[in-house]
Amino acid sequence: MTRGEGGISARIVPPTGFTAQLTVFSAGAMAFLAVFALALALATGRLAERWSSELAESVTVRITASTADIEPRTAAAIEVLRQTPGLGDPRILPDDEVAALLTPWFGPDVPVDALPVPRLIDVPISGGFDAQGLRLRLEAEAPDAVLDDHSEWRRPLVSAASRLNMLGILSLGLIAAASAAMITLAAKAALAANGQVIRVLRLIGARDITIAGAFVSRFTRRAALGAAAGTLAGMIAIALLPDMQASGGFLTGLGFRGWDWLLPLLIPAVAAGVGFFATRWAALKMLAEVR
Repeated sequence: MTRGEGGISARIVPPTGFTAQLTVFSAGAMAFLAVFALALALATGRLAERWSSELAESVTVRITASTADIEPRTAAAIEVLRQTPGLGDPRILPDDEVAALLTPWFGPDVPVDALPVPRLIDVPISGGFDAQGLRLRLEAEAPDAVLDDHSEWRRPLVSAASRLNMLGILSLGLIAAASAAMITLAAKAALAANGQVIRVLRLIGARDITIAGAFVSRFTRRAALGAAAGTLAGMIAIALLPDMQASGGFLTGLGFRGWDWLLPLLIPAVAAGVGFFATRWAALKMLAEVR
C-alpha cells in the first residue's frame, strides 16, 4: 500500500470506535465458539471409534437357567465356544465384575447372589467368525445361552457420532456465516458514517477500488486479531476441561489430542479470509449504489 492509500485508510476507517469494537468482538466470539465446535467434531469421532472398537473386540454369551441347570448349560456353551473358529478362550465373568457392571444401575452394594443375574461368558475375538452359525449351535447344544455380538450397541454409536460430526461441521459453517454478516454490517456502517469523506475522495479522483481497499485491509486485520484472541481463549478453555479419562465417563476424549491442537490455529486465517471477502463485497456493492 502506498503512503497515499495508507492515509485514505486511516481517514475513512477510524482505528477505534463502534465499528472497530464490533468487528473485533464478533470475530473473537465466533472464533471462541468455533474452537468448541471443532473440538466436538473431533472428539465425537474418537469416542465412537474407541467404543466401537472395544465392543468389537469381544462377544458375550448370556446364560439364564435354573440353579440345577446353570452349570451343565455353562459347560456346554464353553465347549461350543472353544470349538468355534475365530474366537479366543472364553472366560466366565466372576461375581465382582458382574457387580461392577450393575453398579451404575443398582449402586455399589449389589447383592449379586440374591439377584437372578444370568451367567456371563466373555469371549475375545481373534478373527472372523460366523455369528449366526454360532447362535444356531448354542441354541441346539446349550439351550438358554444367548450370543450378544454388541452389534445393537455399535450401530447407535456410529449413527450418533455421524450426526454429531455433521452438527459440528454445520456449526462451523454457521459461525463463518454469522462472522461474515457481522463484518459486512460493520463495514457498511463505517461506509455510511463516512459518506461525505467518500464523496470528496471521488471528487479528487479516488477510485472505488482504492476506497474499498482501505476498508478491506483494516477490517481484515481486525477480524484476524479478534479471531486470534478468541482462538487463544478457546484453546485455554479446552485445556482447562477436567480430565475424565480416569473415570471413563461419557466426556472421556473431549478436547484436542496430539496434532489436533494445530487445527484451531487455522481459525484466525479463515476469519481473515472471511473478513476480506465480506468487506470487499460489501464495500464495492455499497459504493456502486451510492453515487
